[in-house]
Amino acid sequence: MEKARKSSLLKILCYILIPILAAILVLGIFHLEFLDEYGEEENEKEYIKTEQFSRSYLNYIINRISECEREKKGYSTNFYEIKDNEKSYYYSSNRESTSYYDYTPLYMNYIIIDQKTGVMYTNVKSQNYDEEIKNIKNQSLYWQYENEKIDTNIEKLNNDNIKYNYQYIYLNLEKQSGENGNSLKDYKIYTSCNENEMNHYTAFGVGKQTYEFMINNRKMPIYAVIISSILLIAIAIYLFWAIGYKKGEEEISLNTIDNIPYEILSIIGLTVAGMFLSILINIGNIINYTILIISTICYFVCYAVCAIMGVTTIKRIKAKRFFKSFLIYKIVKWLLNKTKKYKEVVLNKVEDGKKVFWYYWGFVVISIILASTFATGLGILLLIAFWLWTFYKIREYQNQEETIKKALQDIYEGKTDIHINESELKGMLKQMALYINDIAGGFTNAIEESLKSERLKTELITNVSHDIKTPLTSIINYVDLLKKEDIKDKKVKEYIEILDKKSQRLKKLTEDLVEASKVSSGNVQLNIEEINIKELFNQTIGEFKDRFEEKKLKIEMQVPESDVKIKADSRYMYRIIENLFSNISKYALENSRVYIDIKDEKKQIKISIKNISKEKLNISSDELMQRFVRGDKSRYTEGSGLGLSIAQSLTNLQKGKFEIKIDGDLFKVEMIW
Repeated sequence: MEKARKSSLLKILCYILIPILAAILVLGIFHLEFLDEYGEEENEKEYIKTEQFSRSYLNYIINRISECEREKKGYSTNFYEIKDNEKSYYYSSNRESTSYYDYTPLYMNYIIIDQKTGVMYTNVKSQNYDEEIKNIKNQSLYWQYENEKIDTNIEKLNNDNIKYNYQYIYLNLEKQSGENGNSLKDYKIYTSCNENEMNHYTAFGVGKQTYEFMINNRKMPIYAVIISSILLIAIAIYLFWAIGYKKGEEEISLNTIDNIPYEILSIIGLTVAGMFLSILINIGNIINYTILIISTICYFVCYAVCAIMGVTTIKRIKAKRFFKSFLIYKIVKWLLNKTKKYKEVVLNKVEDGKKVFWYYWGFVVISIILASTFATGLGILLLIAFWLWTFYKIREYQNQEETIKKALQDIYEGKTDIHINESELKGMLKQMALYINDIAGGFTNAIEESLKSERLKTELITNVSHDIKTPLTSIINYVDLLKKEDIKDKKVKEYIEILDKKSQRLKKLTEDLVEASKVSSGNVQLNIEEINIKELFNQTIGEFKDRFEEKKLKIEMQVPESDVKIKADSRYMYRIIENLFSNISKYALENSRVYIDIKDEKKQIKISIKNISKEKLNISSDELMQRFVRGDKSRYTEGSGLGLSIAQSLTNLQKGKFEIKIDGDLFKVEMIW
């Protein structure tokens, strides 16, 4: 499931299928509506006898009448005037080239005569129009209107049936039309259609093929609507579940588009979609392949805009930043934050705010009063003196601020012997000086108390350790004497061995405790010198060889060929390495490798030691560095829990850096000099 959720290929396939399925769904619904309106004529095989054809034909007549009206009003039309035998008539070029707006087919002939003016409008060229009018009835289809009567062989457009046609209201055969009161009764209309010339390149031909296809495929839209609906719902559910998730990422993946303010993205999307949608609406019916291609491009551009807006909306909702992505949200948040900060400043510094307010307006008022006395030389001198006095007071206030700033900087840097003379300051700055003096004094007392506590703790540990050491030495000596006796009882021997181990462990713990106390308090005498760290490691490895072999630990050491030297105390440096190797011998996984890497990087020396722990390291590196803490969380191993703490303290004393890193069961120590 997770693989499908993050599959880019599956998402792309869904994005491709959506516009196709949506088009199929819309066409299927249109097909069903068509069948609902014209389906009762399923047994009518001839398109010219259908309601659809009659409506198209009547619509054609309406367009011609409207064009005649426009020509009479002086608008631009397809008519141009032709004079013949001292008579003139208007001829339409639509007879020779199909108009993209009126779709006047080449097989349609019409002659329209205005009874008031006698002007004729036609798309037929002839020497004898009276003869042409007589021959109209000889065509396979004709419709004529004369003296308020209809004569036609189109059954659904005769006098009895046309009144049921909804376009009849628009045609308005019985009422006046137009602003000038011209009635359609003033026209004589003669039209004919050659059925044999209908083909798929003509408007009626396309209508005929469409009708026959839809009537002959009644079940197709049902399957198309059901299947496309189910698939679209499934795709929508999948995309809503999967959008935002990307392979290799656990969180919702956002891109550049998702970071654009939502209002700006919406405006851009609506502008682009609106522009192409306008082209799609105004391009007219599809009558050639060019318009079909343009319509398809507009459709897919609109879909792309909708898809981008939908995807980014879902991603923003899933990432819980939908409202935060609005520009107005960011502006309002910024204003609220500014208002909040201003409110806090006003509430916390009301007195200072009042002083600044009155000082400023006092300065303005006094300056205006003095400036108004410029008529006298005394007024100028007083104004200049007032300005100089104001500048002096501002500089005095700045110097006092510098004193406060310097004291705060000293506290930040750890200095405690700080005292500000409050008598030299005034107002709020004087109050701040009192607070700073109290803080500095508190720091001094806290540091002294901390040092005193640390000193007492060190003395206590030293004294207790010394008191323990004397009886412990006696116990160890007596255990040694018992071990030399020829004791036959195996249990007694076992007890003596346990006493020996525990006493040695107690001795080691006491020594570590004293050393840890000295190191942490800095009570250690260092003899810093230049030592060869590579040689020191080789020496220590040799001493631990038996213990490593016992645990089947293999040392993998990577060091430079030349000597690597650092400035440190050789005794304590050896103790650091000894503690680390002791830790490895106790807690490393048997039959594993220990990696030691020493790098000389000119400015610093890096030492890293890595091994695999035999126990789970369910502990952080910070906890592991604490005293008396061991990684195995048990109290049955021989360690004291002080080795790493001592190693870190000794490293820090020698101005080195000591860091522990834990990754699963991998234990890594890094030291830098």
